[in-house]
Amino acid sequence: MAGSVVLLLLLLLVVVAVLGAAHVYLWRRLVRDVTASRPLRRAGAVAAAALTLLVPATLAGTRLLGPLRSAWLAWPGFLWMALLFYLVLALAVLELPRLVLMRTAGRSRPAAADPQEERVPVPAVAGGPSAGPAVAGGAAGGAPPADVAGPRASGDGPGTREAPAPAPMGRRLLIARGAALAAGAAAAATVGHGLYRGLGAPDVKVVRIGLKRLDPRLAGFRITMASDIHLGPILGRSHTERIVRLVNATSPDVVAVVGDLADGSAAELGPAAEPLARLTPRHGAFFVTGNHDYLSGADAWIEELAGFGVRTLRNEHLEIARGAAAFDLAGVNDVTGASHHDGPDFDAALRDRDPSRAVVLLAHQPVQVHEAVRHGVDLQLSGHTHGGQLAPFNLAVRLQQPVVAGLARMPGGGGRPDTQLYVSRGAGAWGPPVRVGAPPDITVIELHPA
Repeated sequence: MAGSVVLLLLLLLVVVAVLGAAHVYLWRRLVRDVTASRPLRRAGAVAAAALTLLVPATLAGTRLLGPLRSAWLAWPGFLWMALLFYLVLALAVLELPRLVLMRTAGRSRPAAADPQEERVPVPAVAGGPSAGPAVAGGAAGGAPPADVAGPRASGDGPGTREAPAPAPMGRRLLIARGAALAAGAAAAATVGHGLYRGLGAPDVKVVRIGLKRLDPRLAGFRITMASDIHLGPILGRSHTERIVRLVNATSPDVVAVVGDLADGSAAELGPAAEPLARLTPRHGAFFVTGNHDYLSGADAWIEELAGFGVRTLRNEHLEIARGAAAFDLAGVNDVTGASHHDGPDFDAALRDRDPSRAVVLLAHQPVQVHEAVRHGVDLQLSGHTHGGQLAPFNLAVRLQQPVVAGLARMPGGGGRPDTQLYVSRGAGAWGPPVRVGAPPDITVIELHPA
């Protein structure tokens, strides 16, 4: 226990350090480089420090306060997370052209103490140390001498001196401000569009998949899957109601909720999930656990879902029959369940099944497909990745998962049949309700004999 607490504290320190570095970078590019005003720089530093703390405060607050009491914190905190990501990304992309332009600007103008200030000649003040007799006399007589008003006033003669005067903005400052404005506009537009997609209705997709062992009498069988609903401080009951309407409109034979239903306890979010009781599949609605479900009390959620008529497949399978034709629908727990003594068990899930029948497996994480291949599964349906949610984060997801989104075929080897893997982008969003390059989806898997 003590070791896990120490590990958590170390992880928190690393997160704060990374966030601090990101906010220092933003302060340099968006504040220090664009203004010489000390009050503005100090205000920017204070804002950067506060925003650095906002992110971990949001992550901790939504967990400690619960989803219903933390919405006031979740909205600004999660939106800033998305904006921070794209501000840093946009500024990083602009670093090279910014550096080239800065060097070019430095070579194209003479060095000066202040690049924003231009020295121009002005007339000397009467009686001043540079004023000659003619100037003094003219001033005493009440009329300006001719040589002040004439060519010497423009720097031609000794009766003049140089003083600061307004000049066009320095090129370096212009480049810095242009880069800051471009990055800010790009980040704001990206997050704005992503928020519109993230809070909007999921796309409904139909994917035809051929299975060699599928009985031809089951051709056109429809499994409508909705993964990663993520009920929480931002997505609530209206989100579930919309998903149920969209799912029912597909005329599903089976509904599969493939993990990560909620970011909060069943006691708090049960009413938000209640519309699931109105699902209308012909052969039942089924659920498998995801990693977030274990953080939210998986056992309580399984009981809550049973009350809504949604059955959880916990390392087990059952027969789905239409007339005399049938296939096996199996489900395994998420890999996170292993730390709760409730991990995936493929042997138990697929034991004593008819090997002549096709088997469709529900497993939250795509990485579980490696075990599915070893057990001769025909098709695995997964979620978890959100399609990356915030592009180009999908590139990082590829380092951990074999497929980010869509349909793929995994070679069986050793005489085993190939296993097909379909990964949904999910119907909700974790953290920022923002989707960039990965719109939410509900997928209708239409089975056909291969």
